[in-house]
Amino acid sequence: MRERKKKAVMAGLVPAIHDLSSGAKNVDARHKAGHDELETRRPRRSALTRFLMTLPAAIISFFFSSAPAFADLKICNRMSYVVEAAIGIDDKAATATRGWFRIDPATCRVVVQGTLTADRILLNARALGVYGASPIPQSGSDMLCVAQDNFVIAAARQCRSGQTQVAFTQVTPTQGTDGNLIAYLAEDSEYDDEQARLAGIQRLLVIAGYDAAPIDGVDGPKTQAALAAFLKSRGLSSDIVGSQNFFKTMVEAVQTPSATGLTWCNDTPHKVMAAIATDDGKSVTSRGWYRIDPKTCLHPDVTGQPKQIFSFAEAVDADNRAVKLKDRPLSWGGDRQLCTRETKFETNEQADCGARGFATTGFGAVDMSSGGKTLRFAVP
Repeated sequence: MRERKKKAVMAGLVPAIHDLSSGAKNVDARHKAGHDELETRRPRRSALTRFLMTLPAAIISFFFSSAPAFADLKICNRMSYVVEAAIGIDDKAATATRGWFRIDPATCRVVVQGTLTADRILLNARALGVYGASPIPQSGSDMLCVAQDNFVIAAARQCRSGQTQVAFTQVTPTQGTDGNLIAYLAEDSEYDDEQARLAGIQRLLVIAGYDAAPIDGVDGPKTQAALAAFLKSRGLSSDIVGSQNFFKTMVEAVQTPSATGLTWCNDTPHKVMAAIATDDGKSVTSRGWYRIDPKTCLHPDVTGQPKQIFSFAEAVDADNRAVKLKDRPLSWGGDRQLCTRETKFETNEQADCGARGFATTGFGAVDMSSGGKTLRFAVP
C-alpha cells in the first residue's frame, strides 16, 4: 500500500502541538498487508487547520478557521472511537466547563445552543472505557476541572472534591454550510465520515472478539464476515447496522459477559482500573489501564494465542485514589509479580520494575482452559 503523506504543522498554532511531518507510529497497522481492499486517495486537508491531542492509539486533530461567534456550536467526530467531549468557555475572568457529550463516529452533536460570546473556546475529549487503556491527556496548556460523570462547573480553575484537572486545548471552530460553528475530532488517519464509521465498527468488533483487523476504515470480505458473525451471535438483523443506535448496541454487547475470551465485570459501586498480561512462551507483556465503570463489563483486547493470561484490577474513587477497605486497597490480583505504572503503559520487560520507572504489582493467573472466563469484581 502506498505510504500516506504526513502534513507538517505550520507556525502559528498553540504550543505543545505535535508535528506529524516526521511520521507518527501507525498504531492500527493501516499500512501493513492483509487489509481487505486498497483504500482510495482522499484529498489532503490544510496543515494550518490542525490542533492535536492524544487518545488511546489515536491522535486527535482540530480543524478550524476564523469565524464569528454566532449560531450553535457543534462537535463532529471523525474518529474510530465513541468519544465523550467536554467544553470550556473562557470569558474575561471566569472559566466554566461542561461535559460529557457522547459522540459516535461520523456524527455531530450540538454542545452550545444559540449565540456564543466568549474570549476563548476550549475542548477536551476522552474515549469510552470500553476501548481499554486510559486516554493520554491532550497537549493543551489550560488545566481545567472536570468530573467523572455529567457535570457543569462554573469556576473551573479551582477543583472541588470529586473533580480533577485535565488539559484543554483552545479551538476556533469553522462555520459550516448550515451556519453553525463546527469543531472536528479526527485521528491522524484522516478518516472521512464513512471511513470513521466503518473503522469504529471494526474497532468494536475486535474488542468483542471478532477478526476485523486491521482497523483501517476499509470495507471488504473479512470485515463483512466479522460483522455478520457478530449480528448472528446477538440475534440482530442487518438493518440495525445503519441505525442511529448501532454503536450503542455494539458498546452494550462488548460490555456483557462472553462465552469466549476474557471478560471483566465490575459489580462494585466504584470505578475499577484493570491491567492484563499475556505470556506467549517467550516473554510476558503487561498492559493497562482499562477503565471499567460500575455495573458494566469489558473485554480486554487479547491478540494471538497466549499460553497464559494474568489479570490485576483495583477500585478507585472519583479522584482516582485507591479505594480502601480496612486500610487495605480494594484490589483483585495474585502472586505473579509484573510491572505496572500509574499512567497508560505496555511493557514486555518484567525485571527491575522500579529501576525502569514501574511498580511491581501482583497479578493473578486466569484459567482459560474452557475458552472463556468472566472475572467479577465485587466488594467482599
